Amino acid sequence: MAAVPQAPPAAAVAAVAGLLRGRRVVVLAGAGVSTESGIPDYRGAGRSPRRTIQYRDFVTSPAIRARYWARSAAGWPRLAAARPNAGHLALAALEAAGVAVGVITQNVDGLHAAAGSRQVVELHGALARVRCLGCDAVLARAEVQAMIEAANPGLAAAAAAAAPDGDAELEPPADLAVPACPGCGGVLKPDVVLFGEHVPAPVVGRAWELFERADALLVVGSSLAVFSGYRFVVRAAERQVPVAIVNLGPTRGDAVAAIKLEAPLGQALPALVAALAG
Repeated sequence: MAAVPQAPPAAAVAAVAGLLRGRRVVVLAGAGVSTESGIPDYRGAGRSPRRTIQYRDFVTSPAIRARYWARSAAGWPRLAAARPNAGHLALAALEAAGVAVGVITQNVDGLHAAAGSRQVVELHGALARVRCLGCDAVLARAEVQAMIEAANPGLAAAAAAAAPDGDAELEPPADLAVPACPGCGGVLKPDVVLFGEHVPAPVVGRAWELFERADALLVVGSSLAVFSGYRFVVRAAERQVPVAIVNLGPTRGDAVAAIKLEAPLGQALPALVAALAG
């Protein structure tokens, strides 16, 4: 029988609210925010290490690209159908209430905007977009999905377990037809930052602009294992900006956090909104 998540202790929620009350908060969000929407994370409890596609391999290897698009085609319908959960909605409510200046997210699922968050910086891009490496054209992921399904009947319906970031556990067919740019025939790449790829400087700049508008950092659902997110905790510590972390399991920022709450985000974040409103 699956364990029933325990509600966060009221005193712990009140302590986080006490730290944030009266401050302008910037939120740093990780994959843990979306797990309750049915999107697995990379490092959550019970997850074993998995092979991830590296940027250099994707751009140089047709076989790696075939593997990516096969798995993505099987996983995309599930991700496209995902909806914001109570955690996403709570973060949008914090912004609407004037508590949060916005969200810097490591997620690529678009669920923060779908929940109503308006100031969102997507550090790692968005799976809803696909970019041509040849002519820089941007296509909707739904359009590319239709191209893949037309060229590979039955692929999207293949039985495959969900994996992080719209991926799926699937071995690609040997004869997979990989989509190409309809405009120039170039290589199509999901408009996300792959492992080994740098976050574009303009995106980092927008994230820092949002960070500079706040005087408290709230980390939610991230282990902070990836430097693209951890850098904001480092800067907060350097400037003595208080850091609150809400996450299940240890994080790289625990040592510098002013307070840490371990609880399911779908319960902890609405409770935090209620405490701040009280």
